[in-house]
Amino acid sequence: MSHTLILDIGKTNAKLLLISEAGEVLARQVQANEAVQGADYLELGVGALEAWLLRTIPALPQRERIAHIGISTHGAAFCAIDGEGLVLLPMDYEWDGYGAHREAFHRLADGFEVTGSPDLPLGLNAGLQLYWLQQTQPAAWQRIRHWLPYPQYWAWWFSGVATSELSSLGCHTHLWSPERQQPAAWAQRTGIADLFAPLKKAWEVLGPVKPDLAARLQLPATCQVHVGVHDSNACLARHLHAVPHGTVVSTGTWCVVMAPGGTAAALAPERDELVNVSVEGGAVPTARFMGGREFAALCAGAAPALATLSALDELLAQGWAATPSFAEAGPYQGQQGRVWQHGQVQAGGAQAVPAHLRPALAALYCADITAELVTSLATGDAASAPVVVEGPLAGNVVYTTALSAWLAGRRVLRSTDALEGTARGAWMLADWPARARLSGWYEPLPVVVQDLRQRLQRYRDQRTAWLAAV
Repeated sequence: MSHTLILDIGKTNAKLLLISEAGEVLARQVQANEAVQGADYLELGVGALEAWLLRTIPALPQRERIAHIGISTHGAAFCAIDGEGLVLLPMDYEWDGYGAHREAFHRLADGFEVTGSPDLPLGLNAGLQLYWLQQTQPAAWQRIRHWLPYPQYWAWWFSGVATSELSSLGCHTHLWSPERQQPAAWAQRTGIADLFAPLKKAWEVLGPVKPDLAARLQLPATCQVHVGVHDSNACLARHLHAVPHGTVVSTGTWCVVMAPGGTAAALAPERDELVNVSVEGGAVPTARFMGGREFAALCAGAAPALATLSALDELLAQGWAATPSFAEAGPYQGQQGRVWQHGQVQAGGAQAVPAHLRPALAALYCADITAELVTSLATGDAASAPVVVEGPLAGNVVYTTALSAWLAGRRVLRSTDALEGTARGAWMLADWPARARLSGWYEPLPVVVQDLRQRLQRYRDQRTAWLAAV
């Protein structure tokens, strides 16, 4: 018995990965993760994921050798349980029906200086979700025994043990004070904090899979369940000791830039900069944007594989550019995204760009915002530490070329791990700290030739001027 089963629930897809003791992926299953419109709000599709797990795990190869279960999920989601099951289904953070309760919440909640959480749109502050439910669902609220962050809900589903965890409580929730390492004062005053389960580390063992569930899933009775972790912080854990003080760029639906060597005092909350909490409890200056969502918007149906260096060359020659934002979150939230050619806004947006050039524009746009965020977090030890890029965009040659050019003064590394940092981090946490310093799977980004570097810099200078003009 040596294998680890990782449940990695992202906003778009959920994944099951069976990973050997040596770190090799033995099996991989993917399920679309879709929300469900409930009677009162948009709910995460917990029921569909449960059915998928019950159907998929018994069909995994070598499941008799699974010794550990590790879990990572996206943030901004909490589950309310009583002694037997769910009382309130978790809210989808893209729902926005809070009405006047939003303003009341912001008057009540502690400020950024306490929680490290900016006031975010939609339901991206999980504290707002819980406050709204407390005000609007009083009967259900009385039945709640624990509020569990989403990773810890699934750990409870497997093990029957309820717990809380730092990286999940501290990910832009307004519920936690990173500096004081305790629930925010407003959460204590309202009684919300009283419903948090006991705090444990992400790598701690809760116990074996529940006997009846183990039999149903055809798992060994001794298979141990770990506490679980917020996905961005699983990715950070992957690099936390392998690249000390390194700034980590995790790409996916969200592009999240985390600088554990930076200083939180320099953050600008109005730009969606915030404090995350690492699995080891440290405050981590963070900035982010919905890179995957914006990349798809600019591709406008064109295949991402079309993002080649020849397409980049043609794109720059034709004078195409994009200015933010094409999603509702990030440093330019509330600002309308625009597509330009030779300094003129194109009415058709991304559709005005030749289809074979759109993916190159999308990658260039994402690299531009990434470089801006890395620079904004370059304080303290993060000012000179390496930058590590991982996730889908780490394999995009246009993205990495532009990022290498714009961060020329920094050592920039690309993760070559075939496994995404979130899942790799969750696997490492299943044997922490023994795996904490695993340092393979890195290569430096190539140096960009001077001519292309100059052309990319002109692009960025022009983009900055056009953005200022609007």
